[in-house]
Formats: sequence, C-alpha cells, structure tokens
Amino acid sequence: MTDDQGPPARPAGNGRRTGNNTLDETSKKLIELLQADGRSSYAALGKAVGLSEAAVRQRVQRLLESGVMQIVAVTDPLSLGFFRQAMIGVRCEGDLQSVADALAGLDETDYVVITAGSFDLLVEIVCESDDHLLDVLGRIRAVPGVAGTESFVYLKLRKQTYAWGTR
Repeated sequence: MTDDQGPPARPAGNGRRTGNNTLDETSKKLIELLQADGRSSYAALGKAVGLSEAAVRQRVQRLLESGVMQIVAVTDPLSLGFFRQAMIGVRCEGDLQSVADALAGLDETDYVVITAGSFDLLVEIVCESDDHLLDVLGRIRAVPGVAGTESFVYLKLRKQTYAWGTR
C-alpha cells in the first residue's frame, strides 16, 4: 500500500485550512478511530486500517500539519465546576471583526462565529455560576461595537459530537 496523498492544503487567510482537503477512506477511518480514542497507539491504528505503524505515524502527522484535524483533550465543564453554559447572540455596529476579536479574547469564551441572520456573532461561554454569567454579559455588552445581545442558557446537553467529515 502506498501512503501518498500529495501536499497539504495551504491555510486560508484566517489560519484555517480551506475545504479542498480530500481524504481517502483510510484517512477517514484513522480520524474516526482517533475521534473515538485520541490516545490510540500507531500500532493499534495500523492494525485497524491495514498499514504499518510508520505509515500511520506519517499519515497522522500530515493530517495534523494540514489542519484537517487536531488531537485535544475534551473536558466536561460541569465536572470542572462550570455550572452555566450559554450561547450569546450578538448584534453589532461598526467593525464586526474587531468585536469578534475582542469577544474571542475573553477567558470564558470558547466559541465565536461570525454569522448571517438575526445575529452578527454567536458566542459560546462557560461560567461557574449565574452571577459569573451576569458579569460576562456585562463585559460583552461593554465591548465597543456591541449593539445588543440575546442569551440562550443551556439547560441540558443532549448531544455533542466531533465526528464531522468521516461519515
């Protein structure tokens, strides 16, 4: 078996990779296996996909370097004392990029996306309590360019997945 997929995609201007990465079935299977257990050994991965340990190591390294995937630890905010999560819809005036950058700089922010529709930005925050949430909302509303917010407090998480692109 060969392990040649060509050069990695060039990063887009925002540091993310463009959507032109085409993955063969072996790479998709490796990603799927790592999504299930990011600590799997190269030997175990190789056995599962029919490649040598060295070939798997090279392939995984290419997937990481090209930005197709990351291997990270995913935590449960509740078990770490963060009892309040919310998605904040933000309406902006003026420079949308600078508002997004300012909100991305908040420690409590784990997700900022520029959107089209009722809100200019969606910002996911993780807080220790309702009082902490109230404090963060005050800081969000104080950012120059924020015209208004709407909060969507999470009551219960029913599904969270990281299986994009492998099925």
